[in-house]
Amino acid sequence: MNLENLQSFYITAKCSSISKAAQILHITQPGLSDQIKSLENELQVTLLNRSNKGVTLTEEGSVVFNYADTLLSIQGNIKRDLINLHEKQPKLLIGSCKSLGEYAIPCSIFTFKHMHKKIDIHMEVFNSTEVIQKLQDHTVNIGIIQYDPHIDEIITKPIISDELILVGSSNNSPKKISIEELKQIPLILREKNSGTRHVIEKSLEKQNLSIKDLNVIYDLNSPESIKSSIVSGKGFSFLPKLIVAQELKKQTIQIVKVDNLSVSFSYYIASRKKHTFKEHEQMFIDFIMSNKRGFC
Repeated sequence: MNLENLQSFYITAKCSSISKAAQILHITQPGLSDQIKSLENELQVTLLNRSNKGVTLTEEGSVVFNYADTLLSIQGNIKRDLINLHEKQPKLLIGSCKSLGEYAIPCSIFTFKHMHKKIDIHMEVFNSTEVIQKLQDHTVNIGIIQYDPHIDEIITKPIISDELILVGSSNNSPKKISIEELKQIPLILREKNSGTRHVIEKSLEKQNLSIKDLNVIYDLNSPESIKSSIVSGKGFSFLPKLIVAQELKKQTIQIVKVDNLSVSFSYYIASRKKHTFKEHEQMFIDFIMSNKRGFC
């Protein structure tokens, strides 16, 4: 498959316009149309619906677009890694789930950097599902996630244990509730595909419950936004104990125990099974797995 044609199709689909895509790619509109037509002929499908208003993806086009996103990302990462081979400063690329990436890992990175000043460290924070995707498309080589995805190409090692606790405002929250009462209280949860959401869903299944049985008033993709909502008395949430330690200490929020519901889990280091760690990557993994890591 011609990757140039695939990129032309991808950019056109993102722009929903052949004229706009042609400007970005610095080619003529007829030239761009020929590239897309060539890709359609190769795949023997129609990828775009064309009209005076622009272009939209066909059903087949949506499938190819999703694969193009991954393939073109991998292409860019290949170029990046080849360039890195000739740079004197080794690069450490990490993708972390928000629970550890925003609260615990920053202090670890500071300590590791102090020990290894020549290593260029770059960490991005996503939800756990996105971290796994970043590993699969080679955007990062080391992932830190909130659950084991049990994917053949991904290997994991547990770092630390934690638990999800139900928390509410210190002003008006009960100290203990039943499962039936849990169904009624207003809940603010992390977004779908997040590690926190995955963990609570699995725990609810053991009680023959699902998220649909709960009174979820809205989802947020930011732990800090959820904590702000709770402190303001807008609702309750299941959050990792690690990330609410300061709020519990200051007594701005409080734990609400739920009868017969205990939600423990582990954080994991994750990597591609076929990836061979460079020396500086292995050094970071050994550090994070040790008691020297110094989480915040």
